[in-house]
Amino acid sequence: MSRRRQAVKRPLIPDPRFNSTLVANLVNMIMERGKRTVAQKIVYSAFERVSEKLEKGDPVDLITGALENSRPKLEVKSRRVGGATYQVPVEISFERQQALAFRWMVNAARSRKGVPMNEALADEIVDAYNNTGGVVKKKEEVHRMAQANRAFAHLRW
Repeated sequence: MSRRRQAVKRPLIPDPRFNSTLVANLVNMIMERGKRTVAQKIVYSAFERVSEKLEKGDPVDLITGALENSRPKLEVKSRRVGGATYQVPVEISFERQQALAFRWMVNAARSRKGVPMNEALADEIVDAYNNTGGVVKKKEEVHRMAQANRAFAHLRW
């Protein structure tokens, strides 16, 4: 991490089909080796499957609901004080909450073996929307860790 100045946040171009930066962010998380069209096909077909499974309208609203259920509010960061390392609970910015939720969702989908990526991603989105599944479990685990270490909250910097 550079100590000189903060990195400039570049604006994200919305995706062509849904005109949403949220979907573009998900496509970027799925993308490997610069293959954007492959990532877009995966995301769009996953959205179609999610719409079929949940029988609701706009897939962007569904992904927003899934994100709402899987975004962590707190996390623990290591803080070294006098030779001892403490896990200090800190609040997370909105951008980091969203990034963590997307990252967990994509990793959980990738870890489902024997299933095509678009189906695995659709299942993860549906599970997150229904407040179940690996992503929500991961969020609750992070919150539990922060709750257990709240005695060290005074060491926040």
